Amino acid sequence: MKLLVIRHAIAEDRNTWARTGEDDTLRPLTVAGRKKMRAVARGLARVGPTPDLLATSPLTRAVETADILDRAYGRVDTVVLEQLTPERHPADLLGWLRTCATDSTVGVVGHEPHLSDLLSWLLTGREGSFIQLKKGGACLLAFQGNARAGSAMLRWALTPAQLRRLGS
Repeated sequence: MKLLVIRHAIAEDRNTWARTGEDDTLRPLTVAGRKKMRAVARGLARVGPTPDLLATSPLTRAVETADILDRAYGRVDTVVLEQLTPERHPADLLGWLRTCATDSTVGVVGHEPHLSDLLSWLLTGREGSFIQLKKGGACLLAFQGNARAGSAMLRWALTPAQLRRLGS
């Protein structure tokens, strides 16, 4: 299995959004965030692989990011997973990943620090993070067979700026 891990694009400022009284789960991407993510998505589509399935956190900013990716890849089956919300433990997502075909490429869109914790856990089997994804950044992991903690191999890790250059 290959796992493409993508952090959501730039969203509205958390403090400014809080003053609106709206729930943080509804905080959307900014206009600039959408524009930059479209360029990132072109880079991801170019560098590959194309996901067979794309899973996203239910938070608005992640869903909007997944929609941009879906268009760049030319339509990918997309599911919304509670396991990708920021407060969940990486083990919660692992159970879902084990239901995916071992020869598939799965993309996940989520949040920090959850994604860094997930990456560290899948790569080392230990909790705590040693890697940090910028908004719009991505990593590709590979597994021999089913996904297991400590069994992932890092294929690449790219910043949003690198992905935008690849997409131009």
